[in-house]
Amino acid sequence: MSHHPPANHILGILPARWASTRFPGKPLHLIAGKPLIQHVWDRCLACFNLDSLLVATDDPRIREAVLGFGGQVAMTSAAHPTGTDRIAEAAKAVPHATHIINIQGDEPLIDPALIDELAAAMVNNPDLDMATAANPMDPSDAAVLDPNVVKVVTSLNGRALYFSRSPLPYFRNPVEGLTVLRHKGIYAYTRRFLEQFVSWSPSPLERAESLEQLRALENGATIHVITTTDTSPGVDTPEQARMVEALLTGQILSNNPHFPPP
Repeated sequence: MSHHPPANHILGILPARWASTRFPGKPLHLIAGKPLIQHVWDRCLACFNLDSLLVATDDPRIREAVLGFGGQVAMTSAAHPTGTDRIAEAAKAVPHATHIINIQGDEPLIDPALIDELAAAMVNNPDLDMATAANPMDPSDAAVLDPNVVKVVTSLNGRALYFSRSPLPYFRNPVEGLTVLRHKGIYAYTRRFLEQFVSWSPSPLERAESLEQLRALENGATIHVITTTDTSPGVDTPEQARMVEALLTGQILSNNPHFPPP
């Protein structure tokens, strides 16, 4: 049941591609007896602030599986240059949606409360174009130096200043209480901004870092960054799928209300 004013309609979209380089067919990989994409769908059903939910895919096998477990699907072109383009096409299926949340289709342990917090941030702050999330990390964490781990720095009021694969910020001096923020790939947009974003060409910094959220910053957009303790792992490889299965089937999460046993 949605808790926000009826004038707003918040659509959650889970992008799901078959052709992952490292893990073809990943969305349908079975984890604890359910396809990966169904685990993510079920997490989203626990949200209070989503009014509708879709899987965006270009593959009929994924479409059939999603319809099979009672989900909704938007078929999208296979030729999209970025995930955001796929999201924008899928959003056309729900023309009355005022806000869209791009929820990674490969995070089967995503916290529904984080999705709700992003939705609330967008509805309560009409000046925002986008919102996303980040996890605080210790500056000494080895992941700070990993170019596969995207970092973000924010203004004092939580607005994104820059995203990078480089260590960010550079600690010339130790600053008490200042952590490194690891970007978490979940995005909320106003519909107006999403449509504007995909009309822009890839920007210079976006192309340099291969981070499409930089296109928004380079065009002057306002992105709010929610700091979250949700460090739920994504599934990029079969090995990670086995780790997540062990978490789901074990007792590790049984006492956490956000992680009901399967």
